[in-house]
Amino acid sequence: MQLIEVDNLCKHYFLGGGRVEALRGVSFRIDRGEFVALVGPSGSGKSTLMNTLGCLDRPTSGAYRLDGRDIAGAGADERATLRNTHLGFVFQNFNLLARTTALENVELPLVYSRGISNRERRRRAVEALTEVGLADRLDHHPSQLSGGQQQRVAIARALVNQPSILMGDEPTGNLDSRTGADVIALLRKLNADRSLTVVLVTHDQQVARHADRTIVLRDGLIVADTTDFTVAKTALEAEDSASPPA
Repeated sequence: MQLIEVDNLCKHYFLGGGRVEALRGVSFRIDRGEFVALVGPSGSGKSTLMNTLGCLDRPTSGAYRLDGRDIAGAGADERATLRNTHLGFVFQNFNLLARTTALENVELPLVYSRGISNRERRRRAVEALTEVGLADRLDHHPSQLSGGQQQRVAIARALVNQPSILMGDEPTGNLDSRTGADVIALLRKLNADRSLTVVLVTHDQQVARHADRTIVLRDGLIVADTTDFTVAKTALEAEDSASPPA
């Protein structure tokens, strides 16, 4: 069942007096339960696309439907509600509150949800932290946790609202290769166990190869959309060879 539908999506903005075409008519579908990587060089449009899919920004033109709802035409309040109910976000820099515990960080998204008692909020947060392997770190502050543990707290926070989509923006970017692999393995497990749709932006081929499907962007266009990572790798290497030397 299609969860994300994107048709001829364009995003233009003005920078330094000039017009930047960040997305130039991209179209694709993502089914419920897929694990998809968005890859491409800097300036390819992948972060702009992620912001649009995550209801953080509106496209200039084109259609975007999330679970059948028109997002391209949605106002700020509606997009905020959708972010809080359908989407979970994991970022490169973890974005945890330094002076609060792991448990309190994970509880935070539920503070903005009506009708959830303090007891239920705590129960859900404990459950999410347990699921990511941090049942023994509930009262630890971020400074008392390793980078991998902090990212697991961030993943638990993204899960606590029981979203249909988990979006990751370079979620392994601040981790060493072994810890990053552990985080990707956790995301794969969540994808399988929960049928959770996962969409990752990454520049790391080792991360992208773990996805079921890779969408490669270049200059605001999709140049490959494939379940065969060797095809995606060829598209990425073609981009690298076309780039002028620094």
